[in-house]
Amino acid sequence: MAGEIYQAQVIRNFFETITGPDRNLTRIYMCVVSLAKLRLEPPEKMAALMEQLRKSREKRELSVDLLDYVCSAAVELEMTSVQTAFGVTDIRKATQDFDRVSIDSL
Repeated sequence: MAGEIYQAQVIRNFFETITGPDRNLTRIYMCVVSLAKLRLEPPEKMAALMEQLRKSREKRELSVDLLDYVCSAAVELEMTSVQTAFGVTDIRKATQDFDRVSIDSL
C-alpha cells in the first residue's frame, strides 16, 4: 500500500511538471525513473525508458511512450492510494463528521 502511495505521488508530480509552466525535462526524467524503480521494472524496461528519455531530450518534446507508461501505471493503482496521494478524503469519513453536527448547534 505504501509503495502505491509513493507511485501515485510520483505520477502526480509527473503530470504537474508536464502541465505546469516549468516543463523541466530533468524533473520528468526523475519522475519516470523513480516510478520505474518503485514498480521494480526489469532492466530491459528501464533501458527502453531511458532510450525514450534520451530521444525526448534530443527532439525537445515528450515521447508518447513515456506518457503511455505513466498513464498505464496510474491506471493500475488502487483508488484509495491515489486518493491518499492527492489528499482526497473518503466521502464516508466526511459524512460522519457532518452527521455529528446537529441542527441545534448551528
